[in-house]
Amino acid sequence: MKSLIKITVIGLVFISFVSCMDDSRPNYQFMPNMYESVGYETYSESQAFRSGIEAQLPVEGTIARGYMPFEYSNTIEDFLLAKENLKSPIDLTQVNLEEAKILYDIYCGICHGTKGDGQGQLVKREKILGIPRYDDIGRSITEGSIYHSIYYGKNTMGSYANQLSEEESWQVVAYVLDLKAKLEK
Repeated sequence: MKSLIKITVIGLVFISFVSCMDDSRPNYQFMPNMYESVGYETYSESQAFRSGIEAQLPVEGTIARGYMPFEYSNTIEDFLLAKENLKSPIDLTQVNLEEAKILYDIYCGICHGTKGDGQGQLVKREKILGIPRYDDIGRSITEGSIYHSIYYGKNTMGSYANQLSEEESWQVVAYVLDLKAKLEK
């Protein structure tokens, strides 16, 4: 008898839940704007942009957080200035040559070679020609010239400013100078 009452009660509870369910109309939404947000056209004169503000450009003269602009431009004059005056802000004790080697192998080694001898895979396959060695007599590379070349690119080499952070670029500069010293021995 008790089991029959339990089954009946469970059955009535189940039927009451199922009978209240109506798939023909949606359930109540307590905050409909969270479910169905209003989309505004950015460049239109809608309620959100009544004042005529378009795409919220940053204030002139401001820079993004975590970004420091490079004070040298992409000209030969500024390349020569960077070559003479630009020094690494990273102390030699902060340079991690193992991590710098990984970055160098990823971004530079394909053309410049893992030893800096200008014999990377693309040069060996004759896809790119004329990659100089780091110890060429006519080439006096410095910290500034290497960093400027990484930031803006040089000749057929493209810029790596988007791939490498400032600190990573300076790590690669230290590694290139280390390779140059090894080649000059």
